[in-house]
Amino acid sequence: MAHSLSAQKRVRQNLKRNARNRWRKRLMREAVKEFADKIAHGTLDEASSALKKAAQVIDRTAQKGTIHKNQAARRKSRMSAKVKARKVAGQISAPPKK
Repeated sequence: MAHSLSAQKRVRQNLKRNARNRWRKRLMREAVKEFADKIAHGTLDEASSALKKAAQVIDRTAQKGTIHKNQAARRKSRMSAKVKARKVAGQISAPPKK
């Protein structure tokens, strides 16, 4: 147990920040899971809108310092690559228009 006043305050601050960071990460994971669901089972428009929403949540999480900015960029890049691959797959499977 912390004895000095400053150490006690630091413990309280760490508890609050830890809870806040867990909340932000949970929101981010929920947004990413919703995006994954839309990629797997939804339409391309739904996946694109889910990507936009997830990217906003990821950016906000990185801006607050909960995750690193490079991790945020990597996550967004991988998600957008999945949307792009789905677009390309949709173009290949459809017959060309005349």
